[in-house]
Amino acid sequence: MKNQEINLQTLYTHHTRVAWARLSGHLSVAITAEETKQLEGLNDYLSLEEVRTIYIPLARLLHLYRTFQYQRNQEVNGFLNYSQTANIPFIIGIAGSVAVGKSTTARILQAVLSRLEERLKVSLITTDGFLYPNAVLQEKRIMSRKGFPESYDVKALLEFLNDLKSGKQMVKAPVYSHLTYDRLEGVYETIEQADIVLIEGVNVLQTPTIEDDRTKPRVFVSDFFDFSIYVDADEELIMKWYLERFRILRKTAFQDPTSYFHQFKDLTDAEADEMARSVWETVNRPNLYENILPTKFRSDLILKKGDGHKVEEILVRRV
Repeated sequence: MKNQEINLQTLYTHHTRVAWARLSGHLSVAITAEETKQLEGLNDYLSLEEVRTIYIPLARLLHLYRTFQYQRNQEVNGFLNYSQTANIPFIIGIAGSVAVGKSTTARILQAVLSRLEERLKVSLITTDGFLYPNAVLQEKRIMSRKGFPESYDVKALLEFLNDLKSGKQMVKAPVYSHLTYDRLEGVYETIEQADIVLIEGVNVLQTPTIEDDRTKPRVFVSDFFDFSIYVDADEELIMKWYLERFRILRKTAFQDPTSYFHQFKDLTDAEADEMARSVWETVNRPNLYENILPTKFRSDLILKKGDGHKVEEILVRRV
């Protein structure tokens, strides 16, 4: 019998903006338009209306998942006669392409979830900090593959996540600088007794590649997630946002003498666009289609964006 392709879309319930907004119920979160602006990315236009329409209902859903998981864990530990004293955080993975707006999604979720009535402690970690330092990438001759799965210290990331799920009281994650385009030596983000931890990165939902030895036992980053979100958009839009962001950076961060990209500060508009398109075509686009997009339907929820970074459709995995 021939294998038949599964329609993965049927694994999800589909919700329009209008229908999704109604799911906020009576939940109200105190956040101002000014605070919202501070949370948005360079060209990721986030409005207070977007927060109320998309992210407050999403926070309500995430809170439900966390509550039910906590209750389940209590029941299971009781059955096993095991007394759980350590605080085990609820871990949310956020995946998606470069320039799609993952970081803004993560920041606004951190803000909203931390302002719920329970006053949860919510931490945010980006996997950029687990990229190998540039010196190591150069030694491995994969500097041009930065952002691809092989450019990450996956072992260190897995150890970090394992420490979180083991209830370790204090866990540290390395910090990455987009200004120097490198990991900051000796600088760490500390997580201490967090209730929720958001893990944001392009490849956090990745599974083994064809070349991997599938006979060896493996643990993957997503194995530690309690919920996962994929931020999605059509490639034409993502590339447009990437070009817009590159232009903004050329006029701002690239002008800083300490910036890795300071060498490109004097590019003309045409030269800058050409360079950005080249990086997209040779690095970001292949990574999107080879490693990121194939993981979309491994997520529990998909935020589908349209023009202006507005979420047009929400897909939630059926339970």
